[in-house]
Amino acid sequence: MITVRRPHRADARRNFDALLTAARDAFATCGADASLEDIAKKAGVGIGTLYRNFPTRQDLIEAVYVEEVTQLAEAAESLSGEPPWPALRAWLERFVAYAATKRAIIDLLNRDSEMFGSCRAVMYAAGQPLFDRAKQAGEIRPDAEFDDVLRMVSGLTAATFVDDGQRHRVLTFALDGLRHRP
Repeated sequence: MITVRRPHRADARRNFDALLTAARDAFATCGADASLEDIAKKAGVGIGTLYRNFPTRQDLIEAVYVEEVTQLAEAAESLSGEPPWPALRAWLERFVAYAATKRAIIDLLNRDSEMFGSCRAVMYAAGQPLFDRAKQAGEIRPDAEFDDVLRMVSGLTAATFVDDGQRHRVLTFALDGLRHRP
């Protein structure tokens, strides 16, 4: 699995993680052109620390993207012991957060790169087992495919919502249509 390479020292790792969190939030709010100085400030570090960890804006964007995919895969792993439908639903809700970050930075990611392809493979490998379990349990329409569901949920993330409550309701409507009703 592709991962972000973190520093070994605990204090450096905390700074690194704070930068990733601040960057993710800034990119989601302001887009990929978010101020690096503001990101460093929000992370509680100097701009030199940001550049020491991420020499270019592209390095930071790619690290945020890889971290989002890693967290999505970790979420799937942590949900693997839950009942099939609640596990898939919870993972898809986490996928919505991933998609929001991806949408903010997608234009600056090289979709033909090895990193992007690896991340896509990791994401599919993480979610597919949850989908398969829910389908085998009869919780999902028999004609549904995992790729269909990801495209549907991704499409929902492109819409502008009044608030998080509305986004949640619309996702619920879409997922209700995915449920199998014999």
